[in-house]
Amino acid sequence: MIARILQFILICTLITGCSNKENIQTENEKVTFLLDWTPNTNHTGIYVALEKGFYNDVGIDLEILNPPEESTTALVASGKADFGISFQDTMGMAMNENEDFPIMAIATIIQHNTSGILSLKEKGIDSFKNLEGKVYATWDNALEQATIKQVMENEGASFDNVELYHSTVTDAVSAIQTNVDAVWVFEAWDTMNAKVQGLDYNFIKFKDVEPRLDFYTPVIVSSQKYLKENEETAKNFLQATQKGYEYAIENPEESAEILHKYAPEYDLDMLIESQKYLANEYKAEVEKWGYIDANRWNDFYTWAYEKGIITKDLTNKGFTNEYLPEN
Repeated sequence: MIARILQFILICTLITGCSNKENIQTENEKVTFLLDWTPNTNHTGIYVALEKGFYNDVGIDLEILNPPEESTTALVASGKADFGISFQDTMGMAMNENEDFPIMAIATIIQHNTSGILSLKEKGIDSFKNLEGKVYATWDNALEQATIKQVMENEGASFDNVELYHSTVTDAVSAIQTNVDAVWVFEAWDTMNAKVQGLDYNFIKFKDVEPRLDFYTPVIVSSQKYLKENEETAKNFLQATQKGYEYAIENPEESAEILHKYAPEYDLDMLIESQKYLANEYKAEVEKWGYIDANRWNDFYTWAYEKGIITKDLTNKGFTNEYLPEN
């Protein structure tokens, strides 16, 4: 009799235990991601991965944060967010001020620097040499002006002959239709906007004239402390993020529509045009999205050092590919 009672208790315990195990739900790990600007097509892969459940698949509950007035780079470095978006040039300036600045680029969003100068075609600025005698909107940044100076010198022109308009332009397409002749922009955004609006424009890229200016912008960053303490999470995060960008490459129109849900203030046609352009730029010629080439990374910092923009040797500093998926 006692044996039967014990057997009954054991069976009930096993059944209850199995039932409880079935009801246990593993909570996803909370991870924060800080944008550099309002949502745009640079960020599409993040939103696609969120919408498609790719983060959930690897046990991550991702919260996307809008950037405050403070620098995203500094906030991520100090642990105010787990991951975020920065730029190689911004990182270089921060590491130049503090050689131990605890930031690390773990993936590039776009494989090449797509920035350059946008102008109306009627202004005749189809080369950097033709910036002479024109009005250029500058935000008075040393690296920015050194870049313009370099590409003009490469074409036998002088930056001293450019008329500077000292103002940060937030709407480049509107600006070039005023007293400003030329603005520094990124092709995927303002240039596509000009295209959708039907403007006749010229756009010339810096990297096409000076290869050392083919730096990485934008990049996904994290703090060295977070990466050391959360190696597996970082790898899972990039696995899901890579999947999001790969999906955006294969499905640009659908991906633009997903982004539009999070950024309805933008014209959908412009987002689609931008997304189609970036579908060829996220990976460009490399096989793996996010891969950072050490030679190109170092070439840019060497150039900045030669120009006196940075004063420290930043060779091989501030980036790693070790958290990218192996496949």
